[in-house]
Amino acid sequence: GWMKDTGTMCEGGLLKPECRAAWALFYVRFAQEMEAAGLPLWAVSVQNEPMADTPWENCLYSAEEERDFVRDHLGPTLSRSGLDLKLLVWDHNRNQMFARARTIYADEKAAKYVWGMAFHWYGDPRYEKWPDKAGQVCFDAVGRVHELRPDKHLIMTEACQEGGPHKGEWSLGERYAENIIKDLNNWTEGWIDWNLLLDEKGGPNHTGNYCSAPILVDVGRDMVFFQSSYYFIGHFSRYIRPGAKRILCVASRDALEVTAFENVDGNIAVVVLNQSDVNVSFSLDVGGLAAPASAPRHSISTFYLRP
Repeated sequence: GWMKDTGTMCEGGLLKPECRAAWALFYVRFAQEMEAAGLPLWAVSVQNEPMADTPWENCLYSAEEERDFVRDHLGPTLSRSGLDLKLLVWDHNRNQMFARARTIYADEKAAKYVWGMAFHWYGDPRYEKWPDKAGQVCFDAVGRVHELRPDKHLIMTEACQEGGPHKGEWSLGERYAENIIKDLNNWTEGWIDWNLLLDEKGGPNHTGNYCSAPILVDVGRDMVFFQSSYYFIGHFSRYIRPGAKRILCVASRDALEVTAFENVDGNIAVVVLNQSDVNVSFSLDVGGLAAPASAPRHSISTFYLRP
């Protein structure tokens, strides 16, 4: 915390101006040590959740402060390092990502160092207690950032259900699928869960911020529990393979949420989510060929089409 104006690692505080150059060198040193350990990094973000004053480790940046740090220190330092390391900005929730993108991308001297924008999924009052009841998910903001700078990239870098392990809750899987579909349809190129595996309490966590994960382990009983989110994620990760390209897809019923990708081998994956309380019959139409299909209530289905 000695580089921050508060002198502490946690609970807010700003990076001291006189420490910006030194802090930029820490990113390089960290990446070099990870590579030496056999774990090369492909990207880093400037700061996790730069607007969050939390009990855990953080450092706050306004849009202008992040822009200036990238332009004057971190960007040039990474460029000189010779590391093939992509730089992501923001790394916080969707509802403010457009404003952050507008400020940083408007400065070409800063923007030239930025590969893209990272963002998180939080802000849904259906699942969280702190958001405004009007909702702060703002899926459309992702697409607006793409329209602002279509040459830049978009990665969803953190998602988890807060407030404990939520063992056995089916709705968590639906939340994952809804977010993945809507983010992919708004030009997102990668989607990262925060935790793959946690214990039966939703930890360990050094500040008591217990969460859910696709896999929960009861350490005392030596048992593993696969949650709904694990299987819902699999409908994407198993069939939408690296190098796949999104293709146009639209649903004819409001209850259905859909996305479609063509894989490198020509196979097409169509993911259909139905969060409603009714069964929905529909026609799967691809290139003029159609087949009857159905989406049972509260279900997810993947249709895998070979050329």
